Amino acid sequence: MIVLLLICCVLLVRQRPAWISTVQARLSGASPRESASPAHENHDHEHSHGTGNANLLVLSLQARQNLGLNANTVKALEPSTFRRKISVPAIIAARPGRTILHVSAPLTGVIQHVHAVTGETVTPQTVLFRIRLTHEDLVQTQTEFLQMLGELDVEFREVQRLESVAETGAIAGKTLLERHYSRDKLQAQLLAKREALRLHGLSDRQIQEIEQTRHLLRELTILAPVPDDHRHDEELHLSDRADASILTAFQDAPEKTPASVPLILERLFAQTGQSVSAGDPLCTLADYHRLYIEGKAFELDASAVSRAAQKDWTISALFNDGLEQREITGLKLGFVANSIDPDSRTLSFFVDLPNEILHDETNAEHQRFVTWRYRIGQRLQLLVPVEEWPDELVVPVEAVVRDGVESYVFQRKAGNFERVPVHVKYRDQQHVVIAKDGLIKPGTLIALRSAHQMQMALKNMAGGGIDPHAGHNH
Repeated sequence: MIVLLLICCVLLVRQRPAWISTVQARLSGASPRESASPAHENHDHEHSHGTGNANLLVLSLQARQNLGLNANTVKALEPSTFRRKISVPAIIAARPGRTILHVSAPLTGVIQHVHAVTGETVTPQTVLFRIRLTHEDLVQTQTEFLQMLGELDVEFREVQRLESVAETGAIAGKTLLERHYSRDKLQAQLLAKREALRLHGLSDRQIQEIEQTRHLLRELTILAPVPDDHRHDEELHLSDRADASILTAFQDAPEKTPASVPLILERLFAQTGQSVSAGDPLCTLADYHRLYIEGKAFELDASAVSRAAQKDWTISALFNDGLEQREITGLKLGFVANSIDPDSRTLSFFVDLPNEILHDETNAEHQRFVTWRYRIGQRLQLLVPVEEWPDELVVPVEAVVRDGVESYVFQRKAGNFERVPVHVKYRDQQHVVIAKDGLIKPGTLIALRSAHQMQMALKNMAGGGIDPHAGHNH
């Protein structure tokens, strides 16, 4: 009897969910079969809330704004020429003979004033130093030049006097002839002194000013040089008075105003009151407005670099700007080295890089400080084109998502986005080339970004598991 009671209890426990659901169904008015079928419940829920198309994604206005989908990122595909590129490590380098400018003392003297400080930004033809000349050879040459000018003046007056007397026959012609010889001799010596002053760095205008004023030049003004200036009419900026203007009375007005290229005073070697000799360094200036990108191509890529140079193809540069990667396109290849580095076995090539000013500030003391975007020693990648494919559908890599063996883009359809499979012909870090043999053809309106996020949203709506790394490359 006890055994039968135990068997009945076990059967009641096993059938408990069934009769409980039956009771609940009768109380609610639904059939037990419908109430006990969770799959049927999910199916009804899907039909009541879904779109009926597993590839169609309905996004609200806020969702499209969160994904950055707007008129600039949802566009019609147009065929274009695609250049397949290789990535080459690179570093920003100075332009030899152009970026770094050394300023030296042309003559011996004592520094009277320093007009710029380390780190300050100056423009070409602005004053850097004022030096009181103590160069003995220059002072002596100027002194002798002035003495000869005085003697020549006296000789001219004597010749004029003798010529007026000779007309009356009061003196012999031999005496006048000797005076003519003496005058010619002084003129020859004066010409030699002119050449000596030119060797010291004085220009024809400055020598002419000495003749007119009959004063020695005592002060030297050092100006910031003009980058890439190949003029040959340069002169020392000398002054004959202590209160002379910064541009000095002896400086020729330039025919054409030089470009206002910012020059950074990198190092300052001279101080006020310091005695300097001819050739002593005064400061070092840096012109960062144009730099080089030095690429390091391996031997296997050397032929690709040479081909890009022959075809005059432009090069792109990739910078890691904080958390984002910035691409600069349209860079010109300057030149390719003619030798391979024996240690690294790489071929160097150089690309022109125009620089940009990030910050430009002038303090209360009227000192200007400039910060440039690109800096010497900064590392980056160069994308060198190696092959050209015409008439291709090219989209950003953010427009294509991979799911297993399939690749998808999202086509704009009736205000929504539909997932469409595509055939990927080529993919790199920035671009994807799509074949024109599927549903995507020229003129198709697709989203050029956020394909990965939309793919995750579709999976979430379908109830499938979400792989956070799906469609991403690491």
